Amino acid sequence: MKTSSRAVITVIGTDAVGIIAKVSGKCSEYGVNILDITQKVYDTTFAMIMLVDTMKINISFSEFSEIMKKTGEKMGVVIRATHEDLFNAMHRI
Repeated sequence: MKTSSRAVITVIGTDAVGIIAKVSGKCSEYGVNILDITQKVYDTTFAMIMLVDTMKINISFSEFSEIMKKTGEKMGVVIRATHEDLFNAMHRI
């Protein structure tokens, strides 16, 4: 089975200015390319899903995932970065 170089990043939390900028900035900093992004604000709750390409990531994916998690904690939101293969396996019926 071929392993994907793509990942899914999810962001959930209270809406605030700069969430998309901060998350996309971290992606850029580590060589992660955004392929698709969808976001919605429900009253005061922000929700975002990003599909990203990690082919040119300049650190390990586990390090990137941890950095994104800590970035979310500092911002007061929950950020999870999950390999596409794992994400798909978790959501299969």
